[in-house]
Amino acid sequence: MNAHLAVSLPLMLMSATALAVMLAIAVKRNHLAAAGITLIGLGASFFSLLVAASSIPQQLGRLLIFDSYSLLYMALLLCAAAFVVLLSYNYLEQRHEHREEFYILILLATTGAMVLVASRHFISLFLGLELLSVSLYALISYTRSETISIEAGIKYLVLAASSSSVLLFGLALIYEESGSMDLSQLATTLNHTATFPLIAGLMLAFTGIGFKLAVVPFHLWTPDVYEGAPLPVTAFIATVSKGGMFALILRWLHLQNTGLAGTVGVVLSIIAIASMLTGNLLALTQTNIKRILAYSSIAHMGYALVALIAGGTLGAPAATYYLAAYFTTILGAFGVMTILSGPEGEAASIDDYRGLFWRRPILAAAFTAMLLSLAGIPLTAGFLGKFYVIAAGASQSRWVLLFTLIVSSTIGLFYYLRILAAMYAKTSQIIPQRTTMPVPATVALAVLTGLIFLLGLYPAPLWNAIVSAARTLG
Repeated sequence: MNAHLAVSLPLMLMSATALAVMLAIAVKRNHLAAAGITLIGLGASFFSLLVAASSIPQQLGRLLIFDSYSLLYMALLLCAAAFVVLLSYNYLEQRHEHREEFYILILLATTGAMVLVASRHFISLFLGLELLSVSLYALISYTRSETISIEAGIKYLVLAASSSSVLLFGLALIYEESGSMDLSQLATTLNHTATFPLIAGLMLAFTGIGFKLAVVPFHLWTPDVYEGAPLPVTAFIATVSKGGMFALILRWLHLQNTGLAGTVGVVLSIIAIASMLTGNLLALTQTNIKRILAYSSIAHMGYALVALIAGGTLGAPAATYYLAAYFTTILGAFGVMTILSGPEGEAASIDDYRGLFWRRPILAAAFTAMLLSLAGIPLTAGFLGKFYVIAAGASQSRWVLLFTLIVSSTIGLFYYLRILAAMYAKTSQIIPQRTTMPVPATVALAVLTGLIFLLGLYPAPLWNAIVSAARTLG
């Protein structure tokens, strides 16, 4: 097989699957068929990564680079998208919307994130970003009968469009000063020959990127959009959307021999510190779990930035392992919430979980594992993720960042424990609960719970694969 065809096979299969779902809908609407075709397409794209792996490294024109790093992140994104599809099926069954188009949007958004992962040029960056963003506008407001969903979609549309224009202006400034649209040498250039227009361009570009990552001060949309979007879409935003963008800046700014220094290093350090503290402090006052997880996600992106700023041989692997652990954990948390939600509404308030252990002990146990992993408690994936981030920071003597990480993580423990206390409290209040366990979501939750402990107890296979892939960065 031609090498270019082999490496582009995952992206081509994703596009073909979206087309197949569209044609299937045109023939006859069938929710099960649309979901099944989507899962088959995601699976085919995942296994085509093995074919692509035999032809790497390979560059497609000047726009895309396919190496171990991009294939690893594509695998993570495809797995996350597949779990979102499994969680979505019963959620959509309980609602009166047209369900089938949801899967086309998921496929297109995932394709956009995969393009971001392989981008090495401003044009592919912007194309991937827009493909992801336009799909998210519709996904966030997919439940049209709910006002809060429409409001969240409009808010995301306005802010994302603004941030895209700022990003485009920043990229233009960088091109004007450096004369290149290639991302591969940008970090080295910034560390050695940074000029004011170049720094200004990078800051404007990072405004657009920071919006997607929801780091401080570009985080204002996060709690409202998390609260208004359907639960599976919130899980998608927290994993595929943020993962694609973080993989891009990791390729863009990572330095193998040293960490980020100079103006860029200082600005990103301030953003990381502000994100860790602001996310955890604002989550303390929330009573809606979707909003708590929204603020928590801001802090978690700050933790991942610590590894990016630290750089060196441990920086990129630590950030990637942390994201893999976070993907697994947050998908599981939203999975529990999806199973507990019914046609009457989503189970998002802390009061909905009061006494859950005495009514649904298995779900309470799974949710407990997810919350403990988010808090970074030993034996879970979240603990090892934080351990690798701290090791990366310590190897480059980033003590201020590490001190903030430890303090803010301690603050974060409080709101996770508040949810746990509500779940294990005995209550006489009768809260209507669904008693059936939807099969697709239950299977997804069981796998995710197992992965939480597998990644927390036996990290070697994934860690070694990540370290090997990170060596190809550049």
